[in-house]
Amino acid sequence: VQLVESGGGLVQPGGSLRLSCAASRITFSRYVMGWYRQAPGKQRDLVATITSGYTTNYADSVKGRFTISRDNAKNTVYLQMNSLKPEDTAVYYCTINSHYWGQGTQVTVSS
Repeated sequence: VQLVESGGGLVQPGGSLRLSCAASRITFSRYVMGWYRQAPGKQRDLVATITSGYTTNYADSVKGRFTISRDNAKNTVYLQMNSLKPEDTAVYYCTINSHYWGQGTQVTVSS
């Protein structure tokens, strides 16, 4: 199983980014997909998940600002991040069932 994240970068507060995570060597549509993040010196925390039935769940800190979605035809999960804040700065990781993990993509929110 391989997960490859993309879309991270540097953005000003209030800006937007869209993360993508492409999966391979797995029947993608069967699994819960998720995004976690880890800031320096902190534990890795849940950001959002989406089930095979498209039910979503979000951390309270991102509700109303972030949207998780999936495209099973492309084996890809997305995280649309709007109204970004400096405290959203972290490495963002894609996961399948919290078992397989991507390498992470850096998101930095700073003016």
